[in-house]
Amino acid sequence: MTEVTRLFDFPHYQLQKYNLQAALVTKTNGEWIKTSSKDYVDKANAVSRALLKMGVQKDDKIAVISSTNRTDWNIMDIGILQTGAQNVPVYPTITAEDYEYVLNHSESIYCFVSDEEVLEKVRKVQHNTKIKEIYSFDHINGCKHYSELFKLGKDESNQSEVEARKDAVKPTDLATIIYTSGTTGKPKGVMLSHDNITSNVLNSYPRLPLTSGETRILSFLPICHIFERMLIYLYQYSGSSIYFAEGIDKIGENAKEIQPHLMSVVPRLLEKVYDKIYAKGSELSGIKYKLFHWAIELGEQWKPYRENGAWYEFKLSIARKLIFSKWQEALGGELSTMVSGSAPLQPRLTRLFCAAGMQVMEGYGLTETSPVVSVGMMRGKNFKVGTVGKPIDGVEVKIAEDGELLIKGPNVMLGYYKDEAKTNEVMTGAYFHTGDKGEIDAEGFLKITGRKKEMFKTSGGKYVIPTLLENELKQSRFIEQVMVIGEGQKMPAALIQPNFEFIKDWISKKGKQIDTTNEAIVNSEEVISRIQREIDSCNTHFGKWEQIKRFELTKDVWSIEGGQLTPTMKMKRDIIKDIYKDLYQKIYNS
Repeated sequence: MTEVTRLFDFPHYQLQKYNLQAALVTKTNGEWIKTSSKDYVDKANAVSRALLKMGVQKDDKIAVISSTNRTDWNIMDIGILQTGAQNVPVYPTITAEDYEYVLNHSESIYCFVSDEEVLEKVRKVQHNTKIKEIYSFDHINGCKHYSELFKLGKDESNQSEVEARKDAVKPTDLATIIYTSGTTGKPKGVMLSHDNITSNVLNSYPRLPLTSGETRILSFLPICHIFERMLIYLYQYSGSSIYFAEGIDKIGENAKEIQPHLMSVVPRLLEKVYDKIYAKGSELSGIKYKLFHWAIELGEQWKPYRENGAWYEFKLSIARKLIFSKWQEALGGELSTMVSGSAPLQPRLTRLFCAAGMQVMEGYGLTETSPVVSVGMMRGKNFKVGTVGKPIDGVEVKIAEDGELLIKGPNVMLGYYKDEAKTNEVMTGAYFHTGDKGEIDAEGFLKITGRKKEMFKTSGGKYVIPTLLENELKQSRFIEQVMVIGEGQKMPAALIQPNFEFIKDWISKKGKQIDTTNEAIVNSEEVISRIQREIDSCNTHFGKWEQIKRFELTKDVWSIEGGQLTPTMKMKRDIIKDIYKDLYQKIYNS
């Protein structure tokens, strides 16, 4: 059996152990097209042979940019890595200027793109880069299709050279450079070795309830991010069939078609799913309306391991039969586990989805840690609401004197590409400084309390951790995004993007004659007054110095395109503050 020590070992291991008929599955022209373990390995080998014929050398960089997850991405990934070259995945949603920076900084020599929109951005900057040729996964006029590599690599006479290249790749060698979406400044190129990621896969594997050779996965989080990419390798290792969603807007539809058992999510997605469910439930009437809200109330009290006792479990079984089963049906009916990462998840949502029979395992990690540091697991009492589980095997978490989390283990990056100074800033010996603050409780569960850099001091000398306030406020259905401000000021305040969709429904149900354009909503006294109630409720959980004294609403939706959010949906705080400097001035100077 192949020992897995390098990333390209995963599909070979899967072929030997499981030989799946549906290893990778992508929907094309309305039909789910299955690629078997054997086809996957054969096509990756053909790509490797073609790349060698194209002159690709060990340590060359090849960029891959895809708007959606798809089989082609994975074939290219393994095909590139087997030659000793590195795969440089790029976020599809960044600007053409950022493409230029990443392609130049990485010195990529070939670029593989998914579609016309991405191709257009690359073409705009190609003349300023070292890119020799662009290939596309979609068939696009005037652009070479990546299947040309299968033709070029059809002749197997140089397969021995591919094997020699593979043998020369050590586990400690660089495998990929992942450019962080960065909330400030230029993206940093995180260098991850084969061992960084494979060790993370093997140490995370025991935490997931996967049935070898049987589990169906729905994959839709960007594979260019290490969270989903590491999981894709893990699914391959476990012999799970991976179905790639057509897009984030098609998750519900695709889930009903394939009935997944497990998928990875980000909190924002769960918030949106819940908001839709709640909006539909609120449209019910009579006994159905009462039952729906009774089930929600019951779900909010959920505790693991039947801690609430037999009477609660009896009521929950009724709620599951009458109400929660419909939640499951909306996601295919077979979904038992969701792995959540990238940002803090509201404990209320964890309780509700777990009550509905869809366990949410929250984890914590960073690109620099390949990424998993810790993750919850229902087995063996390794799950606690409001925490990110316990650290995985092989990974040590230390809390510095100032509360910062320091990480040591085989998953810690090689460093930032071409930036020794920045690497040295975040490393103390073998320990990586995460920039996050946290605590470990008596049972060994890790809880994240905020970002070290985001914590600020008011002019009165009091410390405020904005993320704690923000996470509390985002539990309100009236609030979509919120950023707490107040560094050096006399009081904390907040810039809020209302949940326009929910508020429009709320206005409609109340029968109010209020204009429902975004501009009218943010200027409506009734809406402002209602959001003030949410602020007042939040403030009761915090000390006087932390409480939000004023807020302003923004009329536009915060987005990646608008510049407020990174591709991983994190807030760009400095940019948000700059975009809404007039509102900032209004809060503090009026």
